[in-house]
Amino acid sequence: MPIEMLKGLPFSVDTWNPKSNTKRHHFLTHAHKDHTQGICTYASYPIYCSHLTKTLVLQHFPQLDGSFFVGIEVGQCIVIKDPDGDFTVTALDANHCPGALMFLYEGKFGNLLHTGDCRLTIECLQQLPLKYVGTPGKAPKCQIDCIFLDCTFGQSPLKMPSRQSAIQQIINCIWKHPQAPTVYLTCDLLGHEEILVHVSQTFGCKIYVDKAKTPECFQALELMVPEILSEDASSRFQLFDGFPKLYERAEAKIAEARSDSQNEPLIIRASAQWYAWDDGISDIERRKKGRCDQPVRDIFGVWHICYSIHSSKEELEWALQLLAPRWVISTTPSCKAMELDYVKRLFNQHRNFDDPFWQLLGFTMAVGSEVDAETAPDVVEVSASPLAKSNAQDYADTFQSTTSFSICRQSHLSSPIKTAPVTLFGRARLGPNGSYFKHKKEPIIPDKIAVLRCSDESEVISFKKEEVVAAGNTLAVGEVLDIKSKESLMHTETEYCISESAVGLSKNYNPSLRKIYRSMHVPVPRPLPSLKELMNATKRARRGL
Repeated sequence: MPIEMLKGLPFSVDTWNPKSNTKRHHFLTHAHKDHTQGICTYASYPIYCSHLTKTLVLQHFPQLDGSFFVGIEVGQCIVIKDPDGDFTVTALDANHCPGALMFLYEGKFGNLLHTGDCRLTIECLQQLPLKYVGTPGKAPKCQIDCIFLDCTFGQSPLKMPSRQSAIQQIINCIWKHPQAPTVYLTCDLLGHEEILVHVSQTFGCKIYVDKAKTPECFQALELMVPEILSEDASSRFQLFDGFPKLYERAEAKIAEARSDSQNEPLIIRASAQWYAWDDGISDIERRKKGRCDQPVRDIFGVWHICYSIHSSKEELEWALQLLAPRWVISTTPSCKAMELDYVKRLFNQHRNFDDPFWQLLGFTMAVGSEVDAETAPDVVEVSASPLAKSNAQDYADTFQSTTSFSICRQSHLSSPIKTAPVTLFGRARLGPNGSYFKHKKEPIIPDKIAVLRCSDESEVISFKKEEVVAAGNTLAVGEVLDIKSKESLMHTETEYCISESAVGLSKNYNPSLRKIYRSMHVPVPRPLPSLKELMNATKRARRGL
């Protein structure tokens, strides 16, 4: 499902709901139903899309007002007037389905590329301005700030053949089964028209499409390639709808032919989904799916060809290496961009947040101008501006549902209005396993120590100053960091009693530490056995043997 754009951006892409309806401009990448859900209820002027996409959408939703749409075609660049600043939009071929577009946005918010659903190939990337495309080992002259990327197969290691190669596999499969009286082609989705055209041209036959069973598919084909359609229900080549119950219907067709002592029909499914899904299958079946360079027949008698209108993981990695964006957001669930090696490497890179794009996202630096997201993820904080707050909440909501961030391994956004309680190590830990204490010893008081307090002043904990310098840079809003002298601490009841060891007796805990445990609503830890006791227990066990 598509994701919401930032509240700080004046446009939405492929989303139709009350939130996106507040945007001043709307973009539609293509006419698949999962990208037009809610469009009848929340459509408003202007909606930018290709002319073919507009026509297909109006076929599906004739109640829509056609005047809402503004045409933009592949290669066209337009300037959009906006109260917050004009910006330019360039339409690019998404290599997904007829009419599908990618959009390149350039404005004061930065340079953004929204791929919609796409299959990124060299031809797709060559459409971009040369300044945005680098070469292997050489970064582009101008960097894209953020890519909203189709990561449908971002988790799959499949080595997908090109669309042209997959179509040739379909042609070869048909040639190898001349005895099949009927060839059923499961190519009823928008984006499969190219297969039907090649089959029709190669074998010189038209294809029968049942208008009553697949009216939307028939309308689309009649609009785009009417010359390949046949009205003869006895035609050898027929469209076979993939849903519902594809395998049950396929088995029934094969069983019917066998009962009539006829040759079995040839049933071909062109899709990469079967190859990507491997839950609950046998090792033999899994090995079959490893071969994407030739047709594979499953246990139901259906022949599969790995035909994909989405990018493979390998293609995504290759495209990101050439484009080298600063930020990657997956437009497909669930956080699939996190599986890409390029995105993983971003965790180890320093980011400069002192530019308009990061300010638009609502991120500022607590200390310094750079952050290593791998070693200090909590240093990034949300600025206090209203725009930043709204953007941060918008990103947090999206992240929890489907979106993947290239910088944050987890949602490390800390809201100014939500403050976490402070424990001995800065952040709240709701259990005894998160904190480590040592039994009472003669305290060693340094010359200067730091004192951390909760915002409600309920507890005071002492640290060595040098041990909390890093923690002081990442305190949640509402936490207090005080530096007190040695003399002033001689009059406090709080003792320096923190250690990396958890060994000790609970009866020797001082009252302050006991109070901490009770404030967290957890029991005081029971004493751990000493090393001597453990060794004695081991000896007794051996004697028992």
